[in-house]
Amino acid sequence: MSTSDIFIGETIGTAVLILLGGGVCAAVTLKRSKARDTGWLVIVLGWGLAVMTAAYLAGGVSGAHLNPAVTLGLAVQGGTAWGDVPAYAAAQLLGAMLGAVLVWLAYYGHFQAHLTDRDLVGAPGTRDPAAPGPVLGIFSTAPEIRNAVQNVTTEVLATVVLVLAILTQGLNADGDGLGVLGALITSLVVVGIGLSLGGPTGYAMNPARDLGPRVVHALLPLPNKGGSDWSYAWVPVVAPLIGGAAAGGIYNIAFA
Repeated sequence: MSTSDIFIGETIGTAVLILLGGGVCAAVTLKRSKARDTGWLVIVLGWGLAVMTAAYLAGGVSGAHLNPAVTLGLAVQGGTAWGDVPAYAAAQLLGAMLGAVLVWLAYYGHFQAHLTDRDLVGAPGTRDPAAPGPVLGIFSTAPEIRNAVQNVTTEVLATVVLVLAILTQGLNADGDGLGVLGALITSLVVVGIGLSLGGPTGYAMNPARDLGPRVVHALLPLPNKGGSDWSYAWVPVVAPLIGGAAAGGIYNIAFA
C-alpha cells in the first residue's frame, strides 16, 4: 500500500465519516431540521452507520482506519508500519476538517436560522463569547460533568473497546480476518459503545474526529457561535490515543 493510497483513502473516508456523523448531530440540533430533537438514539445510530459507510468506502484503498487511535493500536499490534502512521494521521485530520466544512455547507441555512434566533442563543452581547457555543456539539464533543479524571477514563475505556474489536475482527489494510464484514460489525460496536459509554462525554474515541471539526468551528464565519471549548479539547485527543495504544498492547498479550 503506497503513501498516496493511504492519504487518499483516509482523507475521503474520514471526510465521509464526519459528513454523516456530524450531519446527524446537525439534524438533531438545528432549528427547522426535520430531525430536530429526535435524541441520543438517533445520533448513536447515525454515527454507527457513518462508520460503516466510511469503512466500506475506504477499506479497499487505505484499510479504513479513519482514526489515529486505530492507527496507533494497529502500529502497536504490528499490523501497520510505524512509518505509515504520520500519513494516516495527517489524512485523517484533513478529512475530518473537510467533512466538518461539508456539514456546514449542507446545513448552511439551518445554521443561520439557529444562530440568529434569540430564543435559542439569546440577544447579541448576552452570551459569554468564550463559553462553548450553541452548535459546538455538531462539530466536537463535550462532557456532561467536567471532571478530567472521569472524562479521560471514559474515553480511554470506550476507545479500548473499539480498537480491540477492530484488532480482533481483522478490519485492517491486509484484508485478513473478516474483511469487509468487519466494517459492519465495527459499526455495531460503535452503536453499542455509544449506548453504553457515550453519555458522559459524547464518546469521541477519535482525535481527528474531534480536533479537526473543532478547528473548523473556530474558523467558520458563524454568527453568535461562541467559543470552541479549547480547555477541554485535549481530552478527546489524548485519551483515545492512550486507549488505542493500550488496546494494541492488550491484543499482543491476550490475543496474539
